[in-house]
Amino acid sequence: MNPTQTLNTYYDAFNRHDWPAMLGLLADDVVHEINEGDAEIGRDAFTKFMAVMDSAYDETASDIVVMTSADGTRAAAEFFIDGRYLLTQPGLPEARGQTYRLRVGAFFEFNAEGQISRVSNYYNLADWLRQVA
Repeated sequence: MNPTQTLNTYYDAFNRHDWPAMLGLLADDVVHEINEGDAEIGRDAFTKFMAVMDSAYDETASDIVVMTSADGTRAAAEFFIDGRYLLTQPGLPEARGQTYRLRVGAFFEFNAEGQISRVSNYYNLADWLRQVA
């Protein structure tokens, strides 16, 4: 698969909540740069992150636009996340099923085998906080 196909498959799996399919596209040593947080390394860490996210949020991505570098080693995606906040997370407002819509930018790197080796997601946390307040 080329990077565009890989990311389309990644977001399709995300929207279906098919975590094994999504996580199967990642390199074992994937670097996950979390918005407003630290980087985590490894597919296992990403799997744990997704388990927390899946219990606390119900999200889908829409209006996805993928852009790739000419050499196929990097890509970016811009999209909207439509979600519901289901389970209160430490340091965040109380979850009461609030809905939200956020513009997200994501950046990716690919290894020589075509696996995703870096995922960096960015969104406006202040906007999310306003929406769920």
